[in-house]
Amino acid sequence: MKQEQNDFKLVTDYQPAGDQPQAILELYNGLKENKKHQVLLGATGTGKTFTIANIIQKFQKQTLVLAHNKTLAMQLYIELKEFFPENRVEYFVSNFDFFQPEAYMPARDLYIDKDAKINQELDMMRLSAMNGLMLRKDTIVVASVASIYAAQNPEEYGAVFFELRVGETLSKKELLSFLIKTGYVRNEIETVRGTFSANGDVIKIVPSWTDQLIFRISLFGNEIESIETLEPYNNKIIQRMTLATIFPATSYVTAEDKMKTVIENIKAELKDRLKELREDGKMLEAQRLEQRTNYDLESLSEFGTVSGVENYSAHLDFRAPGVPPYTLLDYFEKDFLTVIDESHMMIPQVRGMSNTDKSRKKNLVDYGFRLPSAMDNRPLNFEEFSNKLNQVIYTSATPGDYEMELTEGKFVQQIIRPTGLLDPIIEVRSTENQIENIIEEILKRREKNERVFITTLTIRMSEDLTSYLQERNIKVAYLHSELKTIERTTVLNDLRKGVYEAIVGVNLLREGLDIPEVSLVCILDADKQGFLRNTRSLIQTTGRAARNASGLVIFYADQISKAMQETIDETDRRREIQARYNLENNIVPKTILKKISDFGIDDATRKQIISMTTKKNSAKNQKNSLVEKLRADMVAAAKELNFEKAAQIRDIIIELEG
Repeated sequence: MKQEQNDFKLVTDYQPAGDQPQAILELYNGLKENKKHQVLLGATGTGKTFTIANIIQKFQKQTLVLAHNKTLAMQLYIELKEFFPENRVEYFVSNFDFFQPEAYMPARDLYIDKDAKINQELDMMRLSAMNGLMLRKDTIVVASVASIYAAQNPEEYGAVFFELRVGETLSKKELLSFLIKTGYVRNEIETVRGTFSANGDVIKIVPSWTDQLIFRISLFGNEIESIETLEPYNNKIIQRMTLATIFPATSYVTAEDKMKTVIENIKAELKDRLKELREDGKMLEAQRLEQRTNYDLESLSEFGTVSGVENYSAHLDFRAPGVPPYTLLDYFEKDFLTVIDESHMMIPQVRGMSNTDKSRKKNLVDYGFRLPSAMDNRPLNFEEFSNKLNQVIYTSATPGDYEMELTEGKFVQQIIRPTGLLDPIIEVRSTENQIENIIEEILKRREKNERVFITTLTIRMSEDLTSYLQERNIKVAYLHSELKTIERTTVLNDLRKGVYEAIVGVNLLREGLDIPEVSLVCILDADKQGFLRNTRSLIQTTGRAARNASGLVIFYADQISKAMQETIDETDRRREIQARYNLENNIVPKTILKKISDFGIDDATRKQIISMTTKKNSAKNQKNSLVEKLRADMVAAAKELNFEKAAQIRDIIIELEG
């Protein structure tokens, strides 16, 4: 489809400050010089997203922003949506609340069928992202690693859009046939996403890519008399249109004339594979494959789709064996910009996807559960991923070896914070009497109404330390991976409110821990080797104290390891630059002021949620009632553009339903 030409327009009251102007200039000049790879070394709290937003406005290209988890992706999506309210900002992550992939374990002769629960809101946003890239040049998509998994050929997807124009002749049968073939389901009772109803000369279509409107097409004979968009619940007319584009309800659709060829090609592969299995004496596998595939072929022939249609993606795309699948990346224009946020985490994640998928699929093919072509329904391997990218900006406070090698060790630096805050002071203290020393430090912060993070190397030590501190009348909580979303949010909010004075945990590198009240980070066993005590992890953990003007980090160790020394040297280097800038510009560092958000959940509801997510057996009707209330709150938050609140409530709903 033809794309609309709109310019990216950055809407903000802020102007670049500190070293942001220099970073923006250097990165933009690098893009104009056609540099394929650039690194933005941005310290915590320096406004990297704002810098990237300025780059997007200056560069004026479709942009992909990659993040290593849904939460970080949602945060970036919210920020960029606020910066570019007049442009298309989209969100593309896995659309599953729960996903158990199809698998077979030969040693136990155990077949596990695919079990998935699709999150309708996320599925809607994925389709919106694909549609946006097809229609608008001014589109930003914030995505997770889901962006490297197989999707339909964008040319095929774009070819099945249906345009309706007032005054044109339209066969009602043709429109209804299109809706069914592209994944819509007839439903005369409910207005559910991806459904349609047809009463006389009026056809209502509930689109799959948005929950904000319904299309009502009125016919006079075979002529389109009017096209209107309605509010979903009260049928109030939003807009009268002369032209409307109806997108497919699913991300995999194939034109009817091509589907016949697809089915014939699948039959041919099945015939060859059955012959191969029987010649090898694998009669059970041959029988199993024949039954399963013929059942799928009947559905494809009748409805144009089937459960597990992605396993036939190579045939649907007319791809030869081994040819990389189409992915979200193929929906972008060739000269698009890619921003990889927290690249030291994102790059390793992309590297690990392909091999894991390959080993699982091989068993399915070997034992007759899938045709060999199912192997080509896969994520991109790392080389394929790299080859699809045009120009890339990697952003991180601690860039990885891969991106630094690509730029020959060169990077654009952004370490000055608009607030004037310096990187925290680092002190190295002996492990002798370390717990007593920590208690003394907590008591000092108690007087100043400040908070403390304490990180250990093992779960057992975290639990024991938490118990010991509680016995010493320290208000402390243990933050661990098994905490539910609502419990985790409650603990962190209670820390900010002063219910707790300190948090103990093993891995305090996770997102959502940038708490300005924390002025001290204590790192036990700082000199030990391993992931949580390497240079990158120590720098990242140190950054947790960078939101407070009194930031201090204490390394408890009996010797100074290489990682510790590198962290100290880098922090001292940054502090020197930051302090010099503050002196030259008469800036006094100020602790960040950040509103404490409870996401609109009252204490009674919060306690009810915690009770239901921690008990194995909760009354089903009570749980359903609570989920219904929360879902209404989530929809209301989304309509108010409070996407952070909506995402938080969504995660709580997932846990309740799980």
